Amino acid sequence: MKKEQMDPDRIYAALRKKIIHLELAPESVLNLSDLAKEFQVSRTPIKEVLISLQAEEWIMRQGSHFIVTPLSLERIREITEIRMVMEVQANLWAMERITPIESQRLNELRAQIHAFDATASNQEIVDFDFDLHHFIFSITKNANLARILERILSHYLRFWLAIPRQIDHKDFFTETLELMDAIDQRDAGLIKECTTSHIRNSVAQIMGTR
Repeated sequence: MKKEQMDPDRIYAALRKKIIHLELAPESVLNLSDLAKEFQVSRTPIKEVLISLQAEEWIMRQGSHFIVTPLSLERIREITEIRMVMEVQANLWAMERITPIESQRLNELRAQIHAFDATASNQEIVDFDFDLHHFIFSITKNANLARILERILSHYLRFWLAIPRQIDHKDFFTETLELMDAIDQRDAGLIKECTTSHIRNSVAQIMGTR
């Protein structure tokens, strides 16, 4: 009986997760033969997956090889500029379009933030932050915008997880809690202020300047 091969989408998701969680370190070389052996497929689907990962800038070509995209100051600058424009608008639309059920879910997420303590790992903190942003982006009712922002935010996670120190969860979620309050209060001005402050402070914490 022919052995069933892993679906390319699952291979893509698995490699993307390894890149985000730094299991595949920045600038590490991706060997087609090794990956084909790991996922028990031929080199062809692996190459197709790597091309897809390259298109979303998770990896890049270096000569004849693929390597994991480096973490660079230029990279975080570009991502931050995009977030400053798109995330502010997304949060404003979330404010305008949130339903009572979604508002209730937002309150549940707020309670989960308050439940964090000093034992929470960096991985747990950033994974929750991603899930929270995923929910807020979904409130916009704009699937394309949500998908773009989630991809951008996923790139941010690598920078957070590369931090050698423990993330202060209270400091980390300060502006996020203010943003959630602003959405509840339908305060557009406060949403703009909280969003830009949150993004700037995120960069400062990643760079170790805050």
